[in-house]
Amino acid sequence: MGNICASSQFISEGAKLIRPSTTKIVQLDGGLQELRRPVVSSHILSQNPNCFLCTSESMYVGSCAPQVPKDEELQLGQIYFLMPLSQSKSPLSLQDLCSLAIKASAALANHSEAAHLVSSKRSPTGVDMVGMMSSKERRGNQRIEL
Repeated sequence: MGNICASSQFISEGAKLIRPSTTKIVQLDGGLQELRRPVVSSHILSQNPNCFLCTSESMYVGSCAPQVPKDEELQLGQIYFLMPLSQSKSPLSLQDLCSLAIKASAALANHSEAAHLVSSKRSPTGVDMVGMMSSKERRGNQRIEL
């Protein structure tokens, strides 16, 4: 079993810690990629050559999902979907949108749970440790993008 090390990246606001806004990308397999800094769409697409990106706010029943231009900077606080190029010309059905909503909800829930595990495994040095969990704490393969 491998371990992941990550520095804490929280902003203190009064008595509570607030996590800075990030760009979230829901992968084809339902995984979640989280980016702390803006990147250009082409960077993500170069890692996923048979896909296009669309924003969650631009998808409507009966219309094709508009592709994020390759030179556009992905916005912090926004959720994007990686979609197969084969679906770029197909109008979205209600079932398609429901399926994407379920996929995003599951990805965000799994990511939130994994982030909680990271914050609960903080070492005295301020570095988070993941992977040294008991079997009760482990819930499948969880990947945390930093």
